[in-house]
Amino acid sequence: MATDMPTDQSTQGQAAVPGVVDGLTGLANTGLLRLLQLTSANLPVGGFSFSQGLETACEKGWITNKSETNEWLTLQVEHSLTYLDLPILLRAHKAATERDLKRLQYWDDYLLACRETRELYLADTAMGQALRRLLTSLEIDCPLNNPCSFVTLFAIAAAHWRIHSSLCAYGFCWSWLENQVMAATKLVPLGQTQAQQLLGQLNGSITGGIAIAESLPDEALGASLPGLSIASCWHEHQYSRLFRS
Repeated sequence: MATDMPTDQSTQGQAAVPGVVDGLTGLANTGLLRLLQLTSANLPVGGFSFSQGLETACEKGWITNKSETNEWLTLQVEHSLTYLDLPILLRAHKAATERDLKRLQYWDDYLLACRETRELYLADTAMGQALRRLLTSLEIDCPLNNPCSFVTLFAIAAAHWRIHSSLCAYGFCWSWLENQVMAATKLVPLGQTQAQQLLGQLNGSITGGIAIAESLPDEALGASLPGLSIASCWHEHQYSRLFRS
């Protein structure tokens, strides 16, 4: 039986995500594939080795179910990533694209100075060191002093592969979120279906956070989550741990 199907069915009824449509123009290039490579769970940077305070939050009874996990992660997206990691990622992407090494180093130093505990600092720089080794093996220049932030190197890779800055931000958020949700499945614990529900529920916070991050002036950068910092400090001395400190 013949049916008349619209040729543009794949896009009908879908709202455009701000800042992404332009980045998707011309997908004949390898930008999207490179972004998938950069955000893959198989990227050898050790992202799944760090809980970023989540292990202690579960140990202390702050997080015991999916709803509390959602609240914990939403707070980090809306009050930490939005005002620190994401705007610096975007600035580092711009500096790398323009080959402004002075600004690139400035924002890398700025971000590392904002890491509130030794554990959070070492998690960032350990992942950064691993990504730097990988990028060097792929013949991508990383003109930063050691140690350097994973965030800055993620931006350098995205700029090198000509990935649009908005797509770079979405990819970074997805990578961070997937690592955290995978940690939660072990620690809370959560089932696989609950983990997938969490990933979907946090989409709105990520989209809103990127929109805010793209509009922030330099003087508005910086955020602090005291509970996260305390959990990270306690995790350094926690008797039994699944995740690195």
